[in-house]
Amino acid sequence: GSRERGHAGAPGSAAGLPAPPALLGSGGSRCAAGRARRGPRCSSSPTAASCGAGRCSGGFGVDFSQAAEDVGSGVALVAQRILSHGVTSFCPTLVTSPPEVYHKVLPQIPVKSGGPHGAGVLGVHLEGPFISREKRGAHPEAHLRSFEANAFQDVLDTYGSLDNVCIVTLAPELGRSHEVIQALTARGICVSLGHSVADLRAAEEAVQSGASFITHLFNAMLPFHHRDPGIVGLLTSDRLPPGRHIFYGMIADGMHTNPAALRIAHRAHPQGLVLVTDAVPALGLGNGRHTLGQQEVEVDGLTAYVAGTQTLSGSIAPMDVCVRHFLQATGCSVESALEAASLHPAQLLGLEKRKGTLDFGADADFVVLDDSLHVRATYISGELVWQAEEARQ
Repeated sequence: GSRERGHAGAPGSAAGLPAPPALLGSGGSRCAAGRARRGPRCSSSPTAASCGAGRCSGGFGVDFSQAAEDVGSGVALVAQRILSHGVTSFCPTLVTSPPEVYHKVLPQIPVKSGGPHGAGVLGVHLEGPFISREKRGAHPEAHLRSFEANAFQDVLDTYGSLDNVCIVTLAPELGRSHEVIQALTARGICVSLGHSVADLRAAEEAVQSGASFITHLFNAMLPFHHRDPGIVGLLTSDRLPPGRHIFYGMIADGMHTNPAALRIAHRAHPQGLVLVTDAVPALGLGNGRHTLGQQEVEVDGLTAYVAGTQTLSGSIAPMDVCVRHFLQATGCSVESALEAASLHPAQLLGLEKRKGTLDFGADADFVVLDDSLHVRATYISGELVWQAEEARQ
């Protein structure tokens, strides 16, 4: 094959982590962003580093928020299936649930390295129950909570152990949220703002307390307004702590976010954009009724709704589809599209030395893509773990 040039991942800011599953790196003869380096010998196909990102509540009939005895086997099934979409690590997501579900499920989803068995688990993303009733989206209202007097103890009582958790989404306008944000970030947990009616001031105060991510920008938050842009305004805020910038998740599935909104966000703050799948258990199953935590959802074509409503309830588009749609919608470079699914999530979670880069000493998680960015092969720790049928011939 021809010798390709690679680019090391730029240091900086990344659930993703990210959010949920992702590709890492770049296309053509260049991989990831940063300084030019000599790359490995490989085919003339684009090669991209790979990582995981932060919002995947299930797939292929597996619902991570169901209090089953064998949640671990369900996570393993999803981890194996997403290899074909170029995902080498991901963050399983639990949607709003009663405390007994968290207590039963969380111990069954440990952080785990990837390999031939499937993508690695970077940690769990807890989305809810400390979110806005008005902007709850597909989250069941009966299980939503606010922070009690002893706020962080209330969090511990709700979730149980936080040992396997890497991201928590909460609404910053809730009383006592700032002491919770500070306590979570002190434990190394990424705090994300979402499902919220917060104004810009409340969002800025949350970032000053340690929040670093926005859960699916534009969705389940106040719409942008020129006198108070709300959480969206964080993308260009001048009141963030020095040296810090915000990361934000985008669901680029063609349904959740209009292409014009994708372009606005990307042009305002390209270095913070993290592609997330928002994948639900119905991913890969086709039309019909399926579960999402304590709710029933209905899939029609490429759209998933809370059954009997017009409320969107996650996505059924895998990560490679989101990358291709994002590239087409924004007109950005291939490198930028791939970095949004790999380098940026890794930076969010502080994993940029190991994930999201093809730099010397990194984990050697990467994907081989064709010219249209369809996955041809997936590698974890330098080992081939999935290959397209046509690539085997």
